[in-house]
Amino acid sequence: MGWLNIYAAVFSEDHMSIFDISQRYGMQLIWILTAILIAIVILSIDARFFNIFANYLYFIILLILVLVLLFGVEVNASKSWIQLGSFRIQPAEFAKFTTALAVAKIMSVYGFRLNKFSSYAKVGMVILVPVLLIILQKDIGTTMVFSAFIWVLYREGMPGWVLIFFVFLVGLFILVLLFNKLTILAGLLILSLILFALISRKYRDTLRFSFAIFGLSVLLFGISEFFDLNISPYKLLLIPIGIGVPFALFYAFRHKLSSVLYIIFFFIITSVFSFSVDYIFNNVLASHHRERVNDMLGIESDPLGWGYNVNQSKIAIGSGGLTGKGFLNGTQTKYNFVPEQSTDFIFCTVGEEWGFVGSFVVIALFVFLLLRLIMIAERQRESFARIYGYGVVAILFFHVGVNIGMTIGLFPVIGIPLPFFSYGGSSLWSFTILLFILLKFDSSRMD
Repeated sequence: MGWLNIYAAVFSEDHMSIFDISQRYGMQLIWILTAILIAIVILSIDARFFNIFANYLYFIILLILVLVLLFGVEVNASKSWIQLGSFRIQPAEFAKFTTALAVAKIMSVYGFRLNKFSSYAKVGMVILVPVLLIILQKDIGTTMVFSAFIWVLYREGMPGWVLIFFVFLVGLFILVLLFNKLTILAGLLILSLILFALISRKYRDTLRFSFAIFGLSVLLFGISEFFDLNISPYKLLLIPIGIGVPFALFYAFRHKLSSVLYIIFFFIITSVFSFSVDYIFNNVLASHHRERVNDMLGIESDPLGWGYNVNQSKIAIGSGGLTGKGFLNGTQTKYNFVPEQSTDFIFCTVGEEWGFVGSFVVIALFVFLLLRLIMIAERQRESFARIYGYGVVAILFFHVGVNIGMTIGLFPVIGIPLPFFSYGGSSLWSFTILLFILLKFDSSRMD
């Protein structure tokens, strides 16, 4: 299906043969045939090989990622490719399966438990090193894929509140971009006070503390206005908070309320994180990423500029209607209105030519694949294979969800492929390796 949609996305009447290797659809056939060969090789290898050599494969990819920084070529503002004659390969794609193997290796060691800081530090370091190297390549899309490993940790015993906190930080990042700092800080303070009241059930003390902080803020604001000190309300709220935090810590220790300490740390961490969002947004993200995020959030709009891709993609998908315009009959596709339509925006070809029905079938197939992989992961007898299996599920789920979300405007364009659909040898090979290693584990589980 991916091959046929690539053919439709870049179809040329001058090169009508789907086997024409001068065109992307002809080259994709070569990638598909080589991917089949890779799958056969993986299924021929002893499953223990991947367990024994997991760390070696991981460090080899890390070395290659370093070489990319030194000798790589830049494509679409990202220096993440190695040029080998007329052939380019993206090592960051292969870092996904090696990291999944390395995480599985660490977490499957006898006695490993996600109940202490050192355990999280080990797993975090394995994930963080390739992330930092890929960030240096300015490939933000691939970098974000590694966040999917949090689902692996959750499956293997990470407390649910950590996952909720992680999701909260993602939401907070978006809110900081939409609202001013005073609103965010006041919101975090109110949320922390509500949590304190609900957990400690000391409602009177909560009200007293709330009145003290906000009352002092109002008093300072009045003084500032009266003496024309020109101090921003945001800073005026910081002063009583700075005074109140030590008192809250003293209160927690005096009444032996460990839950209050957690709430204080929650407030401090989220406040510091909200302060850092502007720096991350303006210095870590490239300008085109910032523009796409702003466009998605409605902060800025440029339908003929940075928002052109998504705008045209939504037009293409919407124009498909219920059953689509038919194979090779997509007008948005045929006249190249959507850039990168054979790679990042391949799903809009599905939407335009096959309509809602075709889009539903493709999404249903991906959902079936993911559910099947979860079942396969769960029935593994060894924890190494099970953990790796959930790594496969997490990575594929992230790619599918984000890529389709990009094409319909629910997620900013970050440039990641749709598994087994988007054009490209590196992505197809990496997904093939990722998937067939798990299938090898499954075929060997009764040995």
